Order: sequence, then C-alpha cells, then structure tokens
Amino acid sequence: MSVSQSLHTRTYPDPAAALQLIKPITWFPPMWAYLCGVISSGEPISSAPWMVILGVLLAGPIVCGMSQAANDWCDRHVDAINEPNRPIPSGRIPGRWGLYIALMMSGLSLAVGALLGPWGFAATVVGVLAAWAYSVEPIRMKRSGWWGPGLVGLSYESLPWFTGAAVLAHGAPSGPTIVIALLYGIGAHGIMTLNDFKALEGDRQMGVNSLPVTLGPERAARVACWVMAVPQVAVIALLTYWGMLWHAWGIFALLLAQFFSMRVLLSDPKGRAPWYNGAGVTLYVSGMMVAAFALRSVEALW
Repeated sequence: MSVSQSLHTRTYPDPAAALQLIKPITWFPPMWAYLCGVISSGEPISSAPWMVILGVLLAGPIVCGMSQAANDWCDRHVDAINEPNRPIPSGRIPGRWGLYIALMMSGLSLAVGALLGPWGFAATVVGVLAAWAYSVEPIRMKRSGWWGPGLVGLSYESLPWFTGAAVLAHGAPSGPTIVIALLYGIGAHGIMTLNDFKALEGDRQMGVNSLPVTLGPERAARVACWVMAVPQVAVIALLTYWGMLWHAWGIFALLLAQFFSMRVLLSDPKGRAPWYNGAGVTLYVSGMMVAAFALRSVEALW
C-alpha cells in the first residue's frame, strides 16, 4: 500500500505504529541517568522506592517517548525522504495523530512530574520545553549541529541525573553532582552527533545543518570523539582530586576501551556509527554509573 493510499484508508493510529513512534530503544539513556542521580544522592533507594520507579518511568517512556513523538511529527517531511516506512510518513499514524500523541504525552509528563515534588516538577517542565524547542518551528534547535545535539545531550543525561538526585535528596544536589552530571551531558553531544549520520541525506535536502552535513562524515566523527572523550577526562581528574582513585581508574579503563572503539568508528564513520552507538556508548554510560557511586562518598565529604 502506498503512503497516499494508507493516509486515506486509516482513521486511527495502528497501535504497533504508536509504540514505534515513541521509540522504546531511546528510553534507556534518560532512565539510566535518572538512576545515576538516585545513586549519587547518597540516599538509600528504600527511603523512597516509588519515587525511584515513578522517576524512571517519567524519564523514559513518558518524557523521552513524548520527545520522540514530537520530533517525528516535526520531522515528517524529512522522514519521508530518509525513512518513508516510519509511522507518520507511512500513514500508519494518519492525519494529525502524531501531533495529538505528542501533546497528550506532554500533558501526561507534567502530571506525573508534579507527583515528584517541586524539584521533580520543575525538571519535567524544563524537559518538556526542551523537547519541543529541539523540534518545533520556528525554534527548531535541531537545525544546528552544535546547539541541537547539545540540548539533547543535556536533556538525556544531565537533566535526569539532576532530577534523580534532587528527588531523593528533597533539595538541590551538591556541587560535585551537578558538575559531573553536566560533564556527562556535554559528552553526550558526541553521541547525538553520531546519531545524525542516519539522516544525512534528508537533513542535507531539508536544510538541517547537522555536523555530518556541515563538516562531512569524517570530520564530524572526529569532533564527536573529542567531545565524548574530553568531559570524561575531566571527570577522571575531578574524582582523582576528590580522592576517589579506584573509581577514577575504572572510568579511565572504560575510556581506553572507548578509544579502541573510536578507531574502528573512524575507519568508516558513516558505516560504523550504528555499531559505535552500541559498543562505545555502552562503555560511556557504564562510566556514568561508576561516577555515580563515587559521588556517594564525595557527598559524605561535601
């Protein structure tokens, strides 16, 4: 069935397509970051288990799922070029249902965020606004290969980390926690840049100036590697300064493994980017959790 035929024959979204729209595979990073925040707070999970579970669901299926729906709606013309079989351009999510789903999930995000207290609600508001700012005209920060991935990196890693720590501690996280969360969010800019490789042709045609478009795949991949590596070096230096030597060595070992993965990536940036998003990113987020456990001890000294 052609796209136009499907659009005319379907009235309501296909449930499987609706699930595909909110992309479960993308939920892991913010859920993991929220758990890193919980661990780094120094508070026992048993002190507020429902806040932990609710926060993980909010960070992943709800807020991240909403951001994916909003992005796919705003990107439907680009996706018609890059991936015409995706839910909206294929017609499996007909009419304006993509927009309706994104708006309904935005409301759900705010409602659930309110259950996490003032800090959790404030962070949810920031997350919802960031999701729409990334995708919607006339703001559409994803048009920039610098600002767009930066916003997503901070929203996927730093903001959930901050939220998890604030919700468990019932207040603002400590300085070290905020700094480490920011560093990992900055490094995630490189991960988001690699994610842009899959949309290279459509972005070029639709005027989305991602780094693979503006710099070319080879230079963009090198920039992404530097952006991922430098913040981790800063984390290692800070943990060493705070006396968390074993944790610093653990992250150093994970970074060395990433360097080997980066060599593979740079041999064929466009072809290897999906592979690196599995191998290299796993090492990156493992370092996040190591840093979170280190912060439990740092919190006691702060």
